[in-house]
Amino acid sequence: MRSSSALLSLLVSLPFVFAEPKFTVPAAGASLPAGAITVTWTDAGAAPSISDLSSYQLFLFTGSNASPVQLENLATDGTFTSGNTITATISPGIGGETPKNAYFLGMIATATAGGTLRVYSDRFTLTGMTGVFTPEVQTALEGVTGTAGPPAVNNVAAAAPAAGTTAVEDGVYGTPFNLQTGPTRYAPMQPVPGTKITATNTKPLYSTSSVVLATTYLPLPTISTTVTQAQTFSVASHPNSAPAASQPTDDMQRFLNRWKD
Repeated sequence: MRSSSALLSLLVSLPFVFAEPKFTVPAAGASLPAGAITVTWTDAGAAPSISDLSSYQLFLFTGSNASPVQLENLATDGTFTSGNTITATISPGIGGETPKNAYFLGMIATATAGGTLRVYSDRFTLTGMTGVFTPEVQTALEGVTGTAGPPAVNNVAAAAPAAGTTAVEDGVYGTPFNLQTGPTRYAPMQPVPGTKITATNTKPLYSTSSVVLATTYLPLPTISTTVTQAQTFSVASHPNSAPAASQPTDDMQRFLNRWKD
């Protein structure tokens, strides 16, 4: 009895661990038709806790684990409080059918303390795809073995950023815009303006871009979406505690009193 009580006390004292998301559907090596797919995740067993994550964005990737290529934005404003399963739609024309296990999912989760966590699913195959991969992506896929996706990238801040600052700009959000490729580009978190202008250096943060005027018809644009990193800044407010001003008693008030009825 004493040993059972000790074991029970030990179990009660252990913390409940809810860790970073781990994709369970699609399964590793699964073959799915293009169109609507079910995506499910669970706890992976490593920090940070899912309860410390607020929102997420979900993407479809291809390419190698070292250089993932984002193909399509599947969800932009998901919240972890809404559950761990969603239905996403994959467009058939964004990639090819071969080789096998050419696709994997990627989730960028925003932490309430600031920063982001990136996790990836195992690789799977999509059938019914009508597009083609670029030569660079095709070459990268030919060198891929196994079904494991890229490792998780944890850049969650230890505490929330101070007012007027931004959270950690990591991963795709930290890559300069002109160095990004693919139909979706990423912009860092927008800074929160301060209450006073204190800067004296007016030098531009980035060099100017070259401009070439078009003299013929331009090709179709290759950039379809720009995703901005989710804002973690929050504002606290309370009712005005100042007492209400008394009613005037001057000539104007006596004039207004004549028209009360």
